[in-house]
This record gives sequence, structure tokens and C-alpha cells, in this order.
Amino acid sequence: MLIRLFDYPADYPAVLSLWANAGPGIQIRRSDEPEEIRKKLLRDPDLFLVAEENNQIIGSVLGGFDGRRGIVYHLAVSPEQRRKGIGEQLMAELEQRLRLKGCIRCYLLVTQDNLEAIQFYEARGWSCMDLFVYGKDLA
Repeated sequence: MLIRLFDYPADYPAVLSLWANAGPGIQIRRSDEPEEIRKKLLRDPDLFLVAEENNQIIGSVLGGFDGRRGIVYHLAVSPEQRRKGIGEQLMAELEQRLRLKGCIRCYLLVTQDNLEAIQFYEARGWSCMDLFVYGKDLA
């Protein structure tokens, strides 16, 4: 397995399919459309990684850093490739890249019913924060 940078636009269809088939944990929104991904890549292309095996994308993680805090937007591994350490390797690489940028705190969102993801993150040192999350569409 190879972890490499996401290549836009070539990797977009495969990654979008991966996200769409990852289960209820990933909610594809307007911010995942091609133009929005292209804008995201202008800021920190080194935080969008894919896991590839036999020229097939089997996992991806999309992160961000605003200069103060990091965020994990999407982590997905093909259902048939889960429990092989791929998600763990993608997260470890993303966290290392964030550290190298000077990031000292990182966040991610998990839906309350996504017990598999909750267990995955908690086993890797992430903890639930007692917060309300608010959102507002600006466009």
C-alpha cells in the first residue's frame, strides 16, 4: 500500500465514490464538489492524502490547517479494506504533517450514531468534547 498526495482532478471521481460508499459517517455536501475541493487544495494540498493499492484508491483523508487549529474533514477506507491499519496509517501521516506545520490542536466531527468511528478515534487518543456544533450556509 502506498500513501500519496491526492491528485486533482484525476483522483476526484475515485475519492468521491469512496466517500459515497463509506457508510453513514461521511456526509457529502456542497463543500465536496469539484470547485470547492480545488479551492481547498490551493491552501494546503499536502493535507489531502490517499491510500493506494494496485493502482486503486482504497482510502483517503482530507485535513486542513488554518494556522491555528487543524481539522479532519473526511477519513474513509473501502469497506472491504477495513481493519488492516489503513485508516490508522492515513491518520498518523495527517497528524504528522499537521505537527510539522506547527499545529498543536486538531478537531474532527463524528455523528453520534457512528460507533465504529467513535471507537476508532478514541482508541487513537481522540476524546469527545462537550460542545454544541453550529453551522450556517453562507452561499
